[in-house]
Amino acid sequence: MPSGSSLNIMMKSMPNRAFDVGIAEQHAVTFSAGMAKNGLVPFCNIYSTFMQRAYDQVIHDVAIQNLPVVFCLDRSGLVGADGPTHHGAYDIAYMRCIPNLIVSAPMNESELRNLMYTAQLKETAKPFVIRYPRGKGVMQDWKTPFKKIKIGTGKKIKSGTDIAMLSFGAIGKFALKAHENLKEEGIDLAVYDLRFAKPLDETLLHEVFSKFTKVITLEDGCLQGGIGSAVCEFMADNGYTSSIKRLGIPDKVIEHGTQDELYSECGFSYDHVLETIRNMCEGKMKRSSAIA
Repeated sequence: MPSGSSLNIMMKSMPNRAFDVGIAEQHAVTFSAGMAKNGLVPFCNIYSTFMQRAYDQVIHDVAIQNLPVVFCLDRSGLVGADGPTHHGAYDIAYMRCIPNLIVSAPMNESELRNLMYTAQLKETAKPFVIRYPRGKGVMQDWKTPFKKIKIGTGKKIKSGTDIAMLSFGAIGKFALKAHENLKEEGIDLAVYDLRFAKPLDETLLHEVFSKFTKVITLEDGCLQGGIGSAVCEFMADNGYTSSIKRLGIPDKVIEHGTQDELYSECGFSYDHVLETIRNMCEGKMKRSSAIA
């Protein structure tokens, strides 16, 4: 149930497998639940912001029955020029609180392919959310071989010793860039891709909070109830006391603008990421300057 030209192509190439239900999100979800009940694994593609209209159906028709519907949430995060009604700000928070749901976000095209592949496997057999942003990809050779991803696992992308950044989804590109650029300033940033908001990778989080006293979370979603909140809940439940800073969409309506303009307005542009890391490592930087 995608939209636009991609749907037309799919309906022509596989007319018995692609369905256009129009602007009827509630029906799209219940229709998908019906197919799943009859042994299929439907991919229900809806903009993040419009999935809000079908929230009741997600809970009652899919989650309670634990049906293998794959929800592909396009335009998750700040979408830019379409304005406040189209920002996919809330899906992490409103999906991760529902029992039986798996909630994920790929960092790049290869991970998107692998999450979609994993979601449809017979052994997965659960409601599966995959959120991804509007915009261009980052990989030139994106047609990578399909690989199963172990559900609830993140990964350490870059090792570091001073401070850790936990990112969720494509916005993690800022963390990777920061890791390289801050080396010249003597800041050793560790970068982790959480990949799943539910279930969280608790093994990875135990590693992070056992090693680091300074942690930053980065997400293209609302701070209230988002991935940063999930990490803080883990900290509280497990008695960790690290200093943590959450970067994401603040508790306000975000208006029209380009994605870069809105990242800056919301305080998680690349420059804001650098500033946050520097501020949290200020003591180390002063000691390094004194030694030099």
